Amino acid sequence: MRSLVSYGAAGWRSKALAVALAALPAVAAEAETLEIVALGDSLTAGYGLPQGEGFVPQLQNWLTERGHDVTVVNAGVSGDTTAGGLSRVDWALSDDTDAMIVTLGGNDLLRGIDPSNARENLDGILQAGQARDLEILLVGMTAPGNYGPEYKASFDAIYPELAEQYGTLYEAEFFGALTEDGDGPDAARSYMQADGIHPNAEGVARIVAALGPRVEELIAEAAE
Repeated sequence: MRSLVSYGAAGWRSKALAVALAALPAVAAEAETLEIVALGDSLTAGYGLPQGEGFVPQLQNWLTERGHDVTVVNAGVSGDTTAGGLSRVDWALSDDTDAMIVTLGGNDLLRGIDPSNARENLDGILQAGQARDLEILLVGMTAPGNYGPEYKASFDAIYPELAEQYGTLYEAEFFGALTEDGDGPDAARSYMQADGIHPNAEGVARIVAALGPRVEELIAEAAE
């Protein structure tokens, strides 16, 4: 009788262990999911595009198709300046956030805001991310020439200098993929909406394809 009890206990322990081990992959998969917050303006929010065709959903699909277990959170607000991004960065991030993409500055350019103010705001955003020990990808903007060479030089220098200062990943130009064929602004127009400011769905697809590998670098750093 003692041997039967012993065998039964051993069998129960083996079964319990098997159940626990079977549950491990699901738990591990859930634990490995990374959260990336995309902090930006209308370019991030997907202004003027049907649901599913904006920057964040297209980036999410691009990453998922390549096997990345990530969630990209759309923290884009149309019309936001760098000051607006700074004012809401703390509540845009959560305890589950592992990384952040920062794409702000376009509305600062449209309003002719002093580059020193934009720099200060972006500096504050990067400080907030650093304080949470987040991996960050900073996406740059390039000023048009109509504000004059001094303004352009000052604004364009913000992104590479802050990226170097904070050791973040850096992509020089959000719209770079739209002019990579070498035809300049004329080529880009076919990828823009009628307002000439926001990319259409095809333009977003090109932007995502160009920016995606940099986001993969962000994921790799966040997973370490």
